[in-house]
Amino acid sequence: MSFTVGADEYDRFMGRYSAPLAPRFAAFAGVLAGQRVLDVGCGPGALTAELTARLSAGAVWAVDPSERFVAAASARYPGVRVQRAVVEALPFEDQQFDAALAQLVVHFMADPVLGLREMVRVTKTDGIVAACVWDHAGGHGPLAAFWDAAHRLDPDV
Repeated sequence: MSFTVGADEYDRFMGRYSAPLAPRFAAFAGVLAGQRVLDVGCGPGALTAELTARLSAGAVWAVDPSERFVAAASARYPGVRVQRAVVEALPFEDQQFDAALAQLVVHFMADPVLGLREMVRVTKTDGIVAACVWDHAGGHGPLAAFWDAAHRLDPDV
């Protein structure tokens, strides 16, 4: 899947979720100085920003299938190697990274199992592969407030 919306428009909606999540997710994954980390499905760069702050631009790689997001992340984070790619076919050698992270991306993968396998392939044997997704079952997705309001108006929704 690729987004056709611009980076600023995406940030206005998703940024309010992805920006505060990024430090928590990076901490959960145990991202530490000295590591080489891949941000999978980087979008315009909420997690990329956090990884760059924790490591350095030279220690962060990022991929996204959207040309607009790749351009935005490249412009926002000079020194980060950002390229257009899908997670199901990562353009990296085996065991290249200490960690591969996917923030709010798995549900957009064409083949999530293959995508996660690719993340494992490019991560060192003792490295970290981590992904986080919306808690749709718990009612905490980005449209939860909309569906709650719709249900109050019409309980059959």
